[in-house]
Amino acid sequence: MGSNFRSVPPRQGGPSAGPVRSADRYFELKSEIHKKLLGVLNLEKVSSLPKDRVRAEIGRVVERLLEDERVPMTAAETNKMVEEVLDEVLGLGPLEPLLKEPSISDILVNGYNKVYIERNGKLSLSPVRFKDNGHLLHIIEKIVSQVGRRVDEAQPIVDARLLDGSRVNAIISPLALDGPALSIRRFGRHVITSGEMTGNKTITPMMLRFLAAAVQSKSTILISGGTGSGKTTTLNALSRFIPEDERIITIEDTAELQLQQRHVVKFETRPPNVNREGGINQRQLLRTALRMRPDRIIVGECRGAEALDMLQAMNTGVEGSMTTIHANSPRDAFSRLEAMILMADLEIPNRVIVQQLAGAIRLVLQVSRMQDGSRKIVSISEVVGVEEGRVATRAIFHFERSGVSDAGKVQGRFQWTGYEPKVLERIRTMGIQTPPGLFDEVVEVNL
Repeated sequence: MGSNFRSVPPRQGGPSAGPVRSADRYFELKSEIHKKLLGVLNLEKVSSLPKDRVRAEIGRVVERLLEDERVPMTAAETNKMVEEVLDEVLGLGPLEPLLKEPSISDILVNGYNKVYIERNGKLSLSPVRFKDNGHLLHIIEKIVSQVGRRVDEAQPIVDARLLDGSRVNAIISPLALDGPALSIRRFGRHVITSGEMTGNKTITPMMLRFLAAAVQSKSTILISGGTGSGKTTTLNALSRFIPEDERIITIEDTAELQLQQRHVVKFETRPPNVNREGGINQRQLLRTALRMRPDRIIVGECRGAEALDMLQAMNTGVEGSMTTIHANSPRDAFSRLEAMILMADLEIPNRVIVQQLAGAIRLVLQVSRMQDGSRKIVSISEVVGVEEGRVATRAIFHFERSGVSDAGKVQGRFQWTGYEPKVLERIRTMGIQTPPGLFDEVVEVNL
């Protein structure tokens, strides 16, 4: 592999010897070695070689450059430097160690020296930092270039997706006043199982069996919740109960769903280019999906005028569809859907919109992230019609909080409200069995 590197000229008049102690000096040294390495590295050939072989070669070059810099380092420090330089050359620099940790669900870069991470629903400041804003901007440009996008002063906001499916949003100057900001929402390859949902006290076994029967009976479900509350995770989990022989079409802005069935067609929107041309939105994809004989349509998140097309699809034969929406309660969810439908600017009377919503959607799940980081389905409600010009719902199950333990864990219990839903008749008519005592279960959450 020696042909992949040009000879490294010896350094003349290097800095005085001594251990590298300050963080700034360390970044300067790493940056200098990175620049020298790029000067002797044939990136086209290196990128096609196994990483272990590349690491060994880069390690030798870095050690030579360190000798030229006359910087004494231990073997551990040298290995750390090699890994970080390797991440800079072939990866995403300081973000690489975070991206390798499956327990991290969110990476939030507030500036070059403030990188927060979320583990198990809790945010904390990480020791990771960039050299400066220029270094952070370089990594952002590297991310967006991988998906054929660009970020600059003319286009300072960008949405992109990493190769592993993680969703990336970045904003730079002049809109970001304190330097570039970056967020990475990660989606694990593991789809949470029913056992994990009940084991984590996200839901009770009886509630889950009820939802499984509702999904199998093609009851349309709306999942409502705040940012990071677990809407997509819940949607993935419920999709497991869709029969294997049904044709499913998914529509998303950024592909996050991980359906396990074989007969799945996935659509993803496309943003417009720099000239504001070529964009494809969810509304256009919904219309295309309706021409492709779907048994169910699953919209990753409803956020605009596509709500009208989705509603029409649900009311014209595509039963059992599911979607998510940002809202704090079932009532807020329907208010948002009304507003989204009005965005279509078709002058549809409000009473007609409300009636169609009440006829299309049968169940609303409200999910929430608790103060201890846990996620829970805090209510399952049934749509019962229209009352006083609004979509009316009745809670079937709900989570009643009772306090917080000494360890900071949320306490409470899941219980039936006393209301027996009408959807049970549909479930039984379709021959789907429900367990006896479905509404008798009360589960305490005392962790």
